[in-house]
Amino acid sequence: MSLIDYAMPAIRLLDPETAHRLTVKALSSGFGPRETGAVPPALSQRLMGLKFPHPVCLAAGFDKSAECWGGLLRIGAGAVEVGTLTPRPQTGNAKPRVFRLVEDQAVINRYGFNNDGMEAGAGRLAGRDRTQGVVGVNVGANKDAADPEADYATGVRRLAPVADYITINISSPNTPGLRDLQAAGPLGRLITGARAARDEVVPDNPPPILVKIAPDLADGQLETIVAACIDLKVDGLIISNTTIARPETLRSPNRSEAGGLSGPPVFDRSTALLAQAYRLSQGRLVLVGAGGVRNGATAYAKIRAGANLVQVYTALVYKGPGLFRQIRQELARLLQADGLARVEDAVGLDSGG
Repeated sequence: MSLIDYAMPAIRLLDPETAHRLTVKALSSGFGPRETGAVPPALSQRLMGLKFPHPVCLAAGFDKSAECWGGLLRIGAGAVEVGTLTPRPQTGNAKPRVFRLVEDQAVINRYGFNNDGMEAGAGRLAGRDRTQGVVGVNVGANKDAADPEADYATGVRRLAPVADYITINISSPNTPGLRDLQAAGPLGRLITGARAARDEVVPDNPPPILVKIAPDLADGQLETIVAACIDLKVDGLIISNTTIARPETLRSPNRSEAGGLSGPPVFDRSTALLAQAYRLSQGRLVLVGAGGVRNGATAYAKIRAGANLVQVYTALVYKGPGLFRQIRQELARLLQADGLARVEDAVGLDSGG
């Protein structure tokens, strides 16, 4: 066991943001465990020109400023997405701004893209050994941006040279007006600007671009998003970010806090949205399933709904660094039980498409 494993009970006694910062510092200083177990070959995939040893990846929001991506790869993440990084550093919203919902194994956050800015993030990623694993970069707009679309282009231009892939985050509920960019007109302009910025700085073998969307979409909105992404040659969709909805099943005293809800309460809605996106995209987009993944069964459900990859975050808060190994081992057993030779053979089997 690592220092982090031993410290987990004590860390959970701290307020969530302090606990998070301590964990980031420990991982960035090399105190995290190193996963040395063999990864089942059935789980490896090549997607968007990138090699993923297994499909269980870390979502953006944990390593906000690209401080500990190396430690996260060492504990067994199939890929790490850093950020959200904005053009200028920003402190985010007032504290307290993150709350554990222990009874629901969930979290509510209203961080507001607190990060050290794109220059600091780019500096920490520059010159990294890309054979260590896949590192994506999630980009966003500053809260006070006069032109949010221009902020995305600025971030992509600076970060594309150091990223294995770029995610355009238009799904956080904690930056005013951000989700409005999911509408057809703004989304089209945003993607066009991001692709032009990327191609300007990495004209040869540019990193793939993904778009991260919210689970709280109006009727017909997903169809518009998928069509725009296909038409404008986006590589993939991440489905989904946190929700502003509050299911009646929530039991925690913190259930009424403002912000985005993540964890098991988001699972059903995000998975249904994922299956719908799979039917709409018909294999033309790589789909990443996020929202409530906490074990092999939930990861497998996302994959069978249409996900090529899955992302975790909230479950890591409750289960610790052994989560990646647990999920991949359970996934391998589930594939074998269903008589499937490789993980891609399961993609979309339960989508209804």
